[in-house]
Formats: sequence, C-alpha cells, structure tokens
Amino acid sequence: MDKQNYKKLSAEEERVIIHKGTELPFSGKYNAFYEKGSYLCKRCGALLYSSDDKFKSSCGWPSFDDEIKGAVRREIDVDGQRTEILCANCGAHLGHVFEGERLTEKNVRHCVNSISMTFVPEKIESKIAKAYFAGGCFWGVEHLFGQKEGVISAVSGYMGGIKNNPSYQDVSYGKTGHLEVVEVTYNVDNVSYEELAKFFFEIHDPTQDNGQGPDIGEQYLSAIFFNNEEEKMIANKLINILKSMGYKIVTKLRPASIFWKAEEYHQDYYAKKNSKPYCHIYKKKF
Repeated sequence: MDKQNYKKLSAEEERVIIHKGTELPFSGKYNAFYEKGSYLCKRCGALLYSSDDKFKSSCGWPSFDDEIKGAVRREIDVDGQRTEILCANCGAHLGHVFEGERLTEKNVRHCVNSISMTFVPEKIESKIAKAYFAGGCFWGVEHLFGQKEGVISAVSGYMGGIKNNPSYQDVSYGKTGHLEVVEVTYNVDNVSYEELAKFFFEIHDPTQDNGQGPDIGEQYLSAIFFNNEEEKMIANKLINILKSMGYKIVTKLRPASIFWKAEEYHQDYYAKKNSKPYCHIYKKKF
C-alpha cells in the first residue's frame, strides 16, 4: 500500500509502531480479549492474526501461536537477543516472538502490542475479500491498486505454477508456470469486485499477448485468477464489453490457487524508490 494511504497515527501509536516502543503490560485492550475475528495492522490494515491462534499466556500482552501466512516478518533485535516481529506489508513494529516456552503445541508465542493492531469481529469479516490480478510486472499493478479507494492492501506475489514457494529467480526463468500476481484485499462495503476488475483492465494493456510493455515473458501475461463462479462471470462480462468496443482482449481467466508472497524487496517497490510505474498508467476504458 502507498504510504499516503497509511492510517494517521497518534503520538503513542507512533512511539510503538514506528519507534519500536512497548506498551505497559496488562494495559492493552486486546490482552484479555477473546472474541472471534481477525487482527489487522493498525497502520496499513493488512491481515496479521486470527483469533483461532490467540491464547492466554498471562504475559501481559496479546499472544498468538501462529500468524496469517506471509503476514509477519522476523528480524533480530538490535540487542541481538530477541527476535522482532513486523507487519510484512508496511514494516510496522508489532512486538517480539519467542520459541521453546511450551505454552501451546506449536511452541511459539507472538507477543504483540495491542496498540499495533485493529480487531475486526467475525460478523464483519465477511466484508473483507481478496482478489487476484496479473497484468505484467507486479510493481506497477500493486502500486496503482494500493491507491484505489476501498483497497486495504495490495501485495506482490506469484500464482498459477507448479513449484511451492517459488523465488523471483524461479519465476523469471519461466519454468514454474507462475505469473506475477497482485493480491488485493478490499472492503466490499467500499468497493465491489466489478469495480476492481474494471480498474485492472484500465491500468494495463489487456491486448498484449506476450507480456506487458517491455516486460516480455510468460510470467508477465494478463490474467484474472477468480475465487468463484461469480467473479468469473463478472470478468467474462467485462471482457465481452471490451471486445464489443473493438479491444482484442487476451486476458485469461484462471481459477485461483495458492498465492505465494514475493520477496520483501518487491513490496511497495515504487514507494521505496520514490518513483512511478514505467508501463502501468490509468486509462479509462469503460
């Protein structure tokens, strides 16, 4: 997500989330809190933890023995003694992770500051959905989707191939069958799947059959990975509309499979470089 879309933080939130502080034990609102739902990053809104993995550790901070796959990054603390955990999407400080305490069968404890998270009740979770789009180099697709109203997060990754947990080099060699894909997490109350699919067709060239712009290769092909028949139907409808307007659409529709998050240096690429996409621009088509 583009930094300009990060939530504005209070002074105390900045102390913990940006400057790696710690809230007082037993003071956080999620410490003795066990409602069903999901925990999101306070700064960028990315999904971090499920209530199914939360447990009572009596340590004074919310504790989880697992995270949403690919949501949390680990780094050795500056003191060289502890392991810090951060939001993989935006780098927000969450807390620390400990292993070997035998508090649960997984033998892991994510010790997280309440102030670093936002809780979404299970009854509201149905309003949060994911969509998967491939339109050339994922840097540009991610950058533009990250600025789209209603989008919670946009993450670069790989989908559609035969190798588990592929690296960028694996995909670049063109032997795994993966495409560069962006996972778009969005609030269905604020933006519809159809709006996102229209936006996808308007930020890349769906008529180029060998890649996107100067990026040529199988991993750069145009595709929509649908989660269900409704999404497939919507995508087909939009393709037919574009064809009726004279566009020779080559975008493929494929069922969604496992999404493998790309390496950290690919995330928020243009924000880190303070630059703009070189082959992705918005052009109204509908």
